[in-house]
Amino acid sequence: MSNADVVFSRLASRYDELWTRTTIGRLQREAVWRRVDPLFQPGDSVLDLGCGTGEDAIHFMNSGIRVRAIDASCGMVRIARSRGVDASELRIEELELLEGSYDGVISNFGALNCVEKLDAIRTPLARLVRPGGHLAVCMIGAFCLWETAWYLLHAQPRKAFRRLNQGGAVSSLRVRVYYPSISRISGALLPDFELVRWYGVGIFVPPSYVNGLPERLLTSFANIDRYIADLPPWRVLADHRLLIFARK
Repeated sequence: MSNADVVFSRLASRYDELWTRTTIGRLQREAVWRRVDPLFQPGDSVLDLGCGTGEDAIHFMNSGIRVRAIDASCGMVRIARSRGVDASELRIEELELLEGSYDGVISNFGALNCVEKLDAIRTPLARLVRPGGHLAVCMIGAFCLWETAWYLLHAQPRKAFRRLNQGGAVSSLRVRVYYPSISRISGALLPDFELVRWYGVGIFVPPSYVNGLPERLLTSFANIDRYIADLPPWRVLADHRLLIFARK
């Protein structure tokens, strides 16, 4: 078990309280769902990579979609299963152990940022996703204006620019996180997956550690994000990037 697996297992019981049920967490997740929901129809089968406590899986299950989920954290898997999710303890780097054929794959809020070599999972992903299917991944961006400004204002320049480190950075959870660019992510998945479009998630809506902003203001920020998420001048500033790929 890696350090990341241990950390997230310890965090599992508090994860929803610290992120999922917060206003920022809810607004960012709704922004992802808004773009991903049209990709799938009732009866489709979807694989959820890094499912956490199962929030995304449950959302899609409620829409009549069959979801198979994996997570490296035994604590997260235990909670997801208790909520009725078909979840297994498996690292994303071990995808070759999975069998089956899916209409699509989702991976939300940075699970793939913990994978150093994305090109190593391209072949097993291509085997699992049917031609014409979709891959929707939401990853922490290589630059976030909110983060840079926030940590500079708090006199923490190393954190302000940590995402620019090509070798990744150790997060506050003591987990190494990688911040690949859009071109690096897209290149790692070629030729089996073609990038169709991508969006910024959390442009005006800040990262979760930005505390104290009133809910009304955050909701207004989310409404702005909704209209600028796919605009090049803005999406590059976002906390997360949502990339939609098509299986060739």
